[in-house]
Amino acid sequence: MSEIPEFRERGIVAVHLLQGVIYEEQEEIWSLLLSNESDLSDYFCEIGLSLVIDRTEGMAYLRQFSDDERTGGYERLPRLFRKAPLTYKVTLLCMLLREEYRKFEEEDLDNERCVVEVDSLLELWKPCFPAESDEVTLRKQLIASFKQLENLKFVSGIKDEPDSWEVRKLLKARIPIEELERLRDQLTAFENE
Repeated sequence: MSEIPEFRERGIVAVHLLQGVIYEEQEEIWSLLLSNESDLSDYFCEIGLSLVIDRTEGMAYLRQFSDDERTGGYERLPRLFRKAPLTYKVTLLCMLLREEYRKFEEEDLDNERCVVEVDSLLELWKPCFPAESDEVTLRKQLIASFKQLENLKFVSGIKDEPDSWEVRKLLKARIPIEELERLRDQLTAFENE
């Protein structure tokens, strides 16, 4: 076996980025990220990924090159991340949460985190389904959708409060206001079919 290269701390950051988003409150990882930004950007670029560092929001994540960016040989790289369409329910929850996050930014100046309660969101969720839908079933579907978004790192459950979820900044980054409008239009068209 050949010798492995000397260990470099940027590898820690690379692995964290491949696992998902890095937030500024992860102080040690964030510091390593910023001190190795150029090397990490070059490394990820080689495999068709862009390193996105949003200093204003205090987060960093990887974004796969768009089709427009996949030129000059990059189109030959296999995609690392699969694009999977979200279900109607998960898309609906994204839309509701993105709207809650918008309100949080504009109106809630006292809190640092955007926290939503399942029961209050259920009131926004119910009108999007047939009137004869069972509330218990709708609640279970809402919680299942939250868990799917937790896997995508858009939300995180709050340990001591099982019916509370924190909406993470990544949701805002992945679903800007323009995308929120597009999602609304899609859901409206889907409901009218």
